[in-house]
Amino acid sequence: MADSLPLEMLTYILSFLPLSDQKEASLVSRAWYCAAQNALRETNVRYNIPVSSASLSAIKNLGLRGISHISLTNLDGSPASHQVLQSVAYHLGPHLESLCLGGGSPTEASFLALILGCPVLRTLDLSGCNSLFTSGTLLAQPETAQCVRKALSGLRDLNLACLRDLTDLSFNHLSGCFPSLERLSLAYCHLTFELGPTWGSITPQVSSPSQLSFHNLLQFVKERAGRLRALDLSGTGLPPEALQALGQVTGLQLEELSLHSCRDLSSEAVATLCHQQPGITSLDLSGCSELTDRALLAVSRGLQHLRHLSLRKLQRLTDAGCAALGALQELQSLDMAECCLVSGRELAKVLGSVHRAPLALTSLRLAYCSSLKDASVLSMIPALGPNLKVLDLSSCVALTNQTVQAICTYLVHLSVLRLAWCKELQDWGLLGLKEPSEEPMLSPQVLQFPQLRQLSLSLLPALTDMGLVAVARGCPSLERLALSHCSHLSDEGWAQAARFWPRLQHLNLSCCSQLTEQTLDTIGQACKQLRVLDVAMCPGINVAAVRHFQAQLPQVTCIQSRFVGGADLTLTL
Repeated sequence: MADSLPLEMLTYILSFLPLSDQKEASLVSRAWYCAAQNALRETNVRYNIPVSSASLSAIKNLGLRGISHISLTNLDGSPASHQVLQSVAYHLGPHLESLCLGGGSPTEASFLALILGCPVLRTLDLSGCNSLFTSGTLLAQPETAQCVRKALSGLRDLNLACLRDLTDLSFNHLSGCFPSLERLSLAYCHLTFELGPTWGSITPQVSSPSQLSFHNLLQFVKERAGRLRALDLSGTGLPPEALQALGQVTGLQLEELSLHSCRDLSSEAVATLCHQQPGITSLDLSGCSELTDRALLAVSRGLQHLRHLSLRKLQRLTDAGCAALGALQELQSLDMAECCLVSGRELAKVLGSVHRAPLALTSLRLAYCSSLKDASVLSMIPALGPNLKVLDLSSCVALTNQTVQAICTYLVHLSVLRLAWCKELQDWGLLGLKEPSEEPMLSPQVLQFPQLRQLSLSLLPALTDMGLVAVARGCPSLERLALSHCSHLSDEGWAQAARFWPRLQHLNLSCCSQLTEQTLDTIGQACKQLRVLDVAMCPGINVAAVRHFQAQLPQVTCIQSRFVGGADLTLTL
C-alpha cells in the first residue's frame, strides 16, 4: 500500500525517521529506496569517502544521486588520490556544497583542479592540510586566483585550523578568492601578537611571508566586518588586548565566537567583549583558565540571545557564577564539564525557579564535576523536561542510583546519555529497584529510553549481566554503546542482550576481562549494522577470533584489538 504513495509523500514520511531507520527503510522496495535517498539528501548527510581506486564507482553513484556533502579521508599526493579528486570534481563537483579535506596532503595542482570544478561550494575544510601551504605559493599567481575567485564567489565557510605553515601572504591569497566569507576558523594556528598601538592603526602594514600575524587578521576582519558572522580563534593564545581590538571593529556583528584554550584571557576582557558584541548566540570559553564567576556574570548580562555556551575546564568557576544563568532565557546547550567547584546547587535553583521561565535546554554536559551530588541533580532533573536530548554526567563519582532512577523517570526522550565512571551505580538502580534485596520480577523496570542512540556506561565496576540485559531491553535503539572496563560482564549476558540491539554501529568492550570469542559470535549474528568494535585488552579473545569476526561482518571498518591474546593488533579497512 505504501508503495503506491507519491515519491514526494514517501520522502516526507521517511524524513521523520532517524538516520539508521532511513537506511533500513531503503531496503524495503525500490520506491522506498528512492524516497530514502531523497530524505538522506535533504537532511544534509555527510558522506565519508576513503581515497582509493575502490571508491571510484561509489563516487559515480553518489554523483547520480546528487549528493552535496562529502569528506575525503586518506588523501595524499599519490596518483590514486589525484584520480579520486578528478572523479569527485567530474561526478560531484557541479552540485557539491560542502567539502572536507581535513588532515589530507593533496598537491596544489590537484587541489586547484578540484575546487575549480565545484562552482556551488559553500563550505571548505582545509584543516591540517599543511602540504598546500608549505611552499607559500598557493594562489600566488593572479590568473589562477582570478579563476578561483570566479568559481567560488559563493563560499561562506572556510576552516583553516591547525595549519603550521599558514602565513599572512598565503592567508591573504586564499581569503582574497572568497569575497562572501561569513565563517572563518584559524583554531590552533600560530598567530603572532605584537603589542602596541599598531592594532588600531588604519595604515596597512606589509603582510609577512613567514608568519601569521594578528595585525593581518584584524585588517581582514575590518575589511569583511559587514559579512563576517563566526570566528574560531581557539588555541591561538589570544591576549585580552587583541580580543578588545577585535570586538570593537566598526560594523562587526559576530554571532558565533570560539576561544577555546585561550588561557591568557581575563574576565575583564570577556566583559568588554559582551558589551561590544551583544548579538553573539554561540560562545566557547572552554579552557580559558583565568576566567572567574565575573566572566559568567558578564555573559549572562550582556548576551541576552545566547543559545550555546561552553565553559569546560574553568577551574575557578563556582556555584555563585551559575546563579546568573537564569538570565539566559534562550540558552539551549550548556557545557560545564570539568568545572570541579560546581556542585550544581545554584544551577538546580535556576532550572527549578518558579519566578522565571525555565531554560529550554536540549544539551547539558556536567562530566567530571566531582562536587556534583545527588541532591542537586535530583532537583534539576524534573525541571529539564522533554526538550533535553543530551545529558553527560560521566565521572560524577558521587552520584548514586537515585540519580539514575530520576533520569529514567523524567528524561525519557534522551538520545545521548553518558554515565561512565559513576562508580556508585549498581544493577538494582538500573532495574528500578529501591533496594538491592528486592527481586527484579516484583518491580517494573524504569530504564525505558526508546529514543536513546548513544549510551556510555564504561568503568562501572558493579555492572553485571543482569544490568546489561536491563539496558538492552530498555534501550533498543542504541547505535553507540561504551562498556569498557566493565569486568563483570560475561558471554551469558551478551547472549541475552545482543538481540535487542540490531542498530548498533559502534561498540566499545575494551578491558572486559570475562568475554571470549563466544561474545564475538553472538554480536556477529545479532548486530549486522556494526561498523566499529573495540575489544582491546580483552584477555579471553584471541587474534583468530577477531579475524573470524571480521570475516562474518565485512562491513566493519575498524576493529581495535590491541593486546588480545598477547598480540598488538588493529584491523582498519
